[in-house]
Amino acid sequence: MDYASSRAEEKKFYLLAALGALVSAIGIGAALYMEHHGHAVTGMNNQIVWGLPHVFAIFLVVAASGVLNVASIGSVFGKTVYKTRAKLAGLLCFAMLAAGLVVILLDLGRADRIMVAATHVNLTSVFGWNMILYPGMFAIVFVYLWTLMEKRMYPYSKPAGFAAFIWRLMLTTGTGSIFGFLVARQAYQSAVIAPMFIIMSFAWGLAVFMVVQKAMYLWNGMTLHPEIRNRLRKLLAVFVGAVFYFVAVYHLTNLYFAKQTAFEHFILVDGGIFPQLFWGGWLCVGTLAPLALFFLPGLKDMRGSVTLASLLIIVGAFCQLYVFIIGGEAFPLEIFPGRTATSTFFDGRIDQYAPSLPEILLGLGGIGIAFTMTVVGVRVLRFLPEDNIAKLQAAGALSD
Repeated sequence: MDYASSRAEEKKFYLLAALGALVSAIGIGAALYMEHHGHAVTGMNNQIVWGLPHVFAIFLVVAASGVLNVASIGSVFGKTVYKTRAKLAGLLCFAMLAAGLVVILLDLGRADRIMVAATHVNLTSVFGWNMILYPGMFAIVFVYLWTLMEKRMYPYSKPAGFAAFIWRLMLTTGTGSIFGFLVARQAYQSAVIAPMFIIMSFAWGLAVFMVVQKAMYLWNGMTLHPEIRNRLRKLLAVFVGAVFYFVAVYHLTNLYFAKQTAFEHFILVDGGIFPQLFWGGWLCVGTLAPLALFFLPGLKDMRGSVTLASLLIIVGAFCQLYVFIIGGEAFPLEIFPGRTATSTFFDGRIDQYAPSLPEILLGLGGIGIAFTMTVVGVRVLRFLPEDNIAKLQAAGALSD
């Protein structure tokens, strides 16, 4: 690379880093604004206490777990094609998990009191479990990246990868169990939610990885080998189909129980924005359109089709989480089956929610934090996937 090209690359890096830092700073500023003025400046209320920032945060945390699946396939299951992508997967996991937790802490308020939760862990609470799972994930991913990036530690990469594989399943199970064990909302308290979150993490994490990998390849003037592209495309299609299955099972299970019929009618038919996001956002944009891009002969070989499908999956993920989290809170809990409950606290009433600008900025700030950490990490260390195509072909890794 000549001097002029090097200077251009350096300017591009600083521009991207500055953009990410600016978005992150705006998000943190929005959080401080909400902290100063209180709950009244948000769209939340006494019934809807997890707003749009939690949609961003849960997406980042769940996708952080899932993106590490790329590394697990290489380290744990020995697939050579994925081994070169393990370092980038680890970096994305670290960045998105950190960003998601920052958004959660700032959205809940009094982030300084995290030390109380960290030093007084309540093991009877799912939230208490997460005080162990999240720091543990950071530690394991750090050790895993160390084994991948230092030659003398490489013999320990497989045990570290296996530990990361098991821990991330536990982490996503814990995140899903927050909702699965919650009895104070009509939408939740279902055993299928935890495995549904695990398979959603696989799909969302791989979709994020595909978008980041594409951006990095474009930045460095590289091209992904068609066979590797097809392999990742097929794997992502399997995950999207599995998410569809689990979401269908979740709603069909609810429809089977008479006590959940009203909630399902609200979410799927007459709930205003929620049915629109479910059918139009998640099903059409985030599921059917990507599957069409993956399999239809006129679309699957189109340039950029996998990246476009990955972006659509991410859009569908946000729609799905908005319906699941916000819609689940908006519908009232049926306290006395067969009876109507009313009170001055608005029991029995479907609530309304519209995200405020500070909430939107905080959510985008989380994306900015993950973006900045990724850009800086890729610049400082060697995280770019580099495939030795001749070696892979000789080993038969592109045809197994």
